[in-house]
Amino acid sequence: MSKTVTIIDTFGFFFRSFYALPQHLKNKDGFPTGLLTGFTNFISTLQKEHDSDYIIFAIDTKGNTFRNEIDPNYKANRSAPPPELSMQLPVAIEWIDKMGYKTLGMSGYEADDMIATVTYLAKEQGHKVRVVSHDKDLYQLIDDDRVTIVDAIKRKSVNEAACYEKYGVTPSQFIDYQSILGDSADNVPGVKGIGKVGAEKLLKEFETLDKIYENLESIKGANQKKLIESKEQAYMSKELVTLKHDVFDTIDFEEYKMDIENPFLNIYDELVQYEQNAVLRVLHAKNMVSDEDQKSAIANVMPDEMQMPQLDFKATLITDVTILNKILDKLTPDTVVAFDTETTGLEYDKDKLVGFSFCTDEKEAFYVPFAHFYLGVPEQISEEDIKVAIRKIFNSKVVGHNIKFDMHFVSRFLEDDTLEVYADSMILAWLINSESALSLDKLSDKLLGHEMVAFKDTVKKGETFAGVELEDACKYAAEDAFITAKLYNLFLQKLELQDAMHLIEEARDVEFPFIKTLLTMEKEGIEVDSAFLEEFLVEVKATLSSLTSSIYELAGTEFNINSTKQLGVILFETLELPVGKKTKTGYSTDEKVLSGLKDAHKIIPKLLEYREVYKLFSTYIEPLLKLSRESSRSRIHTSFVQTGTATGRLSSKNPNLQNIPTRTPLGAKIRQAFVAGKGKKLIGIDYSQIELRLLAHFSEDSVLVDAFKNDKDIHLQTAIVLFGEEDAPSKRSVAKTVNFGLLYGMGQKKLSDTLKITTKEAKEIIEKYFESFPTVKTYFRSIVDRSKEYGYIETLLKRRRYFDYENATPMFRAAYERESVNSVFQGSASDLIKLSMNKIHQVIEEEELNATMLLQIHDELIFEVNAEEADMLGDKFRAIMEGIMELNIPLKASLNIGDNWSELK
Repeated sequence: MSKTVTIIDTFGFFFRSFYALPQHLKNKDGFPTGLLTGFTNFISTLQKEHDSDYIIFAIDTKGNTFRNEIDPNYKANRSAPPPELSMQLPVAIEWIDKMGYKTLGMSGYEADDMIATVTYLAKEQGHKVRVVSHDKDLYQLIDDDRVTIVDAIKRKSVNEAACYEKYGVTPSQFIDYQSILGDSADNVPGVKGIGKVGAEKLLKEFETLDKIYENLESIKGANQKKLIESKEQAYMSKELVTLKHDVFDTIDFEEYKMDIENPFLNIYDELVQYEQNAVLRVLHAKNMVSDEDQKSAIANVMPDEMQMPQLDFKATLITDVTILNKILDKLTPDTVVAFDTETTGLEYDKDKLVGFSFCTDEKEAFYVPFAHFYLGVPEQISEEDIKVAIRKIFNSKVVGHNIKFDMHFVSRFLEDDTLEVYADSMILAWLINSESALSLDKLSDKLLGHEMVAFKDTVKKGETFAGVELEDACKYAAEDAFITAKLYNLFLQKLELQDAMHLIEEARDVEFPFIKTLLTMEKEGIEVDSAFLEEFLVEVKATLSSLTSSIYELAGTEFNINSTKQLGVILFETLELPVGKKTKTGYSTDEKVLSGLKDAHKIIPKLLEYREVYKLFSTYIEPLLKLSRESSRSRIHTSFVQTGTATGRLSSKNPNLQNIPTRTPLGAKIRQAFVAGKGKKLIGIDYSQIELRLLAHFSEDSVLVDAFKNDKDIHLQTAIVLFGEEDAPSKRSVAKTVNFGLLYGMGQKKLSDTLKITTKEAKEIIEKYFESFPTVKTYFRSIVDRSKEYGYIETLLKRRRYFDYENATPMFRAAYERESVNSVFQGSASDLIKLSMNKIHQVIEEEELNATMLLQIHDELIFEVNAEEADMLGDKFRAIMEGIMELNIPLKASLNIGDNWSELK
């Protein structure tokens, strides 16, 4: 699982804070405090809202940098900062260290170089990176889904789309863009006379600075002369603006862990001195400091003398079965009981239950241990009594937070799959805001202002919860049940305030029953042919070995093929192939670059093949084989995440079985390893063109409705409308791309890239589509207008996805418009498949069918059934899927039966 590194452009942030907040802010002694107030606000936000694992404060050091050797005039005309700012800077820097965070700076380099190097190393280790800065110089680091820039003052994130929206160039072009444009603030000369529009236009046409100069003869007018006269300055500017990503070779991210508890306690005296009253009020409200100690230096108190915040509930340990039964006897079938388990680990098929907690009000929560084991452990309640107690609790209305996890352990412990769940507070949180952090501790901190006891502070490293002393275990476990109860009640109130009481019914009718559906699927798993994988592994290793030898021979030397840096040197320096593009970390060797060089050298096809085979080997074959060996039944059990996407689609993890490749022969072969058990068959049922059918249903467009009602080829019908009868057959694939692309917000640039046509042609196709399907255009517009008016869209089952248009930049507003349309269709398709899964699960149980639902891959369901019943059950399940809801058009699903997954397509 990838981790997140947050890197602060420290001085840039301080300058931004200084100018963003009222500069007249001073304490009673007249000392300016605006910057300090901005900084404490930021740290508070970090603690509450930022889901990050590591945090690094990058700083500039005194003296010149290597850039002054390139150009002595670099940053020479910068004026001194205001004295009010200079006075606060040393205090703020000192606070970073005192609070327990770390700075990172190096003589001869700028903070931006620290950021670039950390980003490069973080990406190498598979981490995601958030750079907190408003400095456009860092835009060259943006890498969607991996590196984003965050403006902490405006609380906006900048990705590739935002960069393009603002500047008209991509992050990969940003160095060249700055090289042409220059920067008067830093004395970067650029190309004199060419401004933002000119630089953008040149890069759109020629892509890079090098290609601009290679094609000077085709550049007409004054720009050609300007470029010729400023060539030396342009390339010097490029050296100045290119950030160093190799200032150091390694970094231990564990030194920069973000999990610092109560950082403000370490600067309590300074907070009082500089009158940081907002932070002080929070500390006092949480009872972290007493009134009598408000003037004392809490930072100097030894850690073991510090008091945890006073909890506003009673945590009670129960080790006497008589007391336990007395409490449980008060429960009725209508009592809502918040319930949570404590276990020895996260794997239900290997780890054990050691205790459970529960809470029936907002005053007291209980922890009941039974399998703690350490020297001197007191007597606990017996296992048999625990089983009776859990059954009593489940006679009431049980609420959990991510209760699917708990149910795996409970049902295995009791050997009973019939226990019913009443509600899940995590699912309610997701229904309220599908894009918020959903963990119990984050929700507690953000919504209740309550910092929960940390697991790492309760369980010693290398040990399990079974080794935790009972009193400490009680504090931790009882709090989980208490916070779950608190949040559950809060979410019911929030849904009422949002005028979304219907979502409570949707949750009870669909989402909560879906937990049981997924539990059954996860427990069953899917069988893997280990022998097949073993043979495939040998084959793939041999292929990799052969490809490696061929690549070494063609390169004339041995090198690390998986190293982008080493490969770039081989291709573009040793073999002198034409450079496609350079990134901030060196030569780009991505698939697009290599594909463009296919005919340039015999090594390229070998490299492309090697990459495909290596990904197959490392991402799928080895991990799947390992998991199958660990199972006595050779079955792989994925974990489905019900709240993993904003649209409602399921995601899959440990392992992810929803992204197994199918488009290449070797990738498709992986699916052969997933097999039906002895005497069984696999059934695959796939909704046909579900999003387009939903478009026809919602928009009621006559052409679409007619095509689906009469079972016509929808893509061919679209091609006829767009290109005419004669050209339609040859243009069917184009129509298919347009049909699906427009549902997902595809614009003319993306369409031109996908179809390999000009943007002008793509624009004409889109315009013709909407001219031909005016009802569709009107419906798309109505989705966007409604999302702006109400701040959300609704799916078929009235699930909502919210969009904050009010506080959005123009770029984000455009993104929200695209996502609002996408969310209606993808979210509604998710509703239908979820309804079908629940219904089929119910039918299998009620009719005691010899069938199990194994996997959901977006719009497809996969089942394992007795071979002799495959046809009958396939037809039965397909009929349920096609009839799950009556729409304006018929739902259709395709049915395939086979011995392994690959035969289902």
